[in-house]
Amino acid sequence: CQRVRSSMSGDMTLNTGKPPQGGEHPCWVLLGPTASGKTELSLLLARRFPLEIVSVDSMQVYRGMDIGTAKPDRAALGEVPHHMIDVVEPEEDFSVARFCRMAADAIEGIRARGVRPLLVCGTPLYLKALLWGLFEGPGADPSIRQRLRQQAACYGPGRLHGILAQVDPIAADRIDPNDLKRIERALEVYELTGQPISARQAQFGGPPQIGHVAVGLRLPRPVLYERIERRVDRMMEAGLLEEVRRLRARLGPQARQAVGYGELVAHLEGRCSLQQAVESIKRNTRRLAKHQLAWFRHFPRVCWIDVTAGLEESGDKCAEELVKPCTFGGFGL
Repeated sequence: CQRVRSSMSGDMTLNTGKPPQGGEHPCWVLLGPTASGKTELSLLLARRFPLEIVSVDSMQVYRGMDIGTAKPDRAALGEVPHHMIDVVEPEEDFSVARFCRMAADAIEGIRARGVRPLLVCGTPLYLKALLWGLFEGPGADPSIRQRLRQQAACYGPGRLHGILAQVDPIAADRIDPNDLKRIERALEVYELTGQPISARQAQFGGPPQIGHVAVGLRLPRPVLYERIERRVDRMMEAGLLEEVRRLRARLGPQARQAVGYGELVAHLEGRCSLQQAVESIKRNTRRLAKHQLAWFRHFPRVCWIDVTAGLEESGDKCAEELVKPCTFGGFGL
């Protein structure tokens, strides 16, 4: 088992102000790149232990975006209580701070019922904010944001990402080139303070606010990419194009950033063929996986396990690490 220890850094903007949470049931955390098998393993663990699952995914919060975000199916949702799935409409913006408030309430309720929260993470930024809190940054400046959005509209988000790479290469390495919202925030903080946003986040090297034990799922890159290819094909067979066609008029700017949706909208608008859209989905999903792995490398005290074996064996490995009588963040099991 490989334990990874390093300082935390990322893209946060507020402070929760909540004290560290310990209690009788520290959270278990299951993290890994897209298509690594988190959903299947989380259900397997929930059948073995008294757990409720908290989805830590920036796109599974949207109602109706089911196939493209790889939500658990109805049978799984009926078998095990899930939280933070289908909580907002696709027209809405959904901030990290709002997620943290809602997820913290869910965790409190799970613990009150005498069971353990299992956080299943596909969005590292949301997990980091939930466990360590959001840093205290300057307030928004509407004039700066308007100017940055105008530049993005004229030249694309890649232009702003290039500017960010010059002033804050650490943040640029962690923010997806198409994530305009966080690129905008990082540049805004730099303009307002004269400091890179990454330099202002050193406070995340301290103990987490929520005690937890974390297991990460690891696959050889070629195996992961093959699984991504097959999963995209299954999504198309399951009706992803029809789902996007149905939701197209309702997708807000944030929901449209979900891999699979913007690409198929481009096809429906006649800007590319269906084959080109599917290839773009596969390529962008591989990029997403690389981005997730880059983030996860900076999470401290993660036990990484190889999940190339079958589901049952991988579940045994996860369970073995999660139930060890040790503590991360100062709270015992």
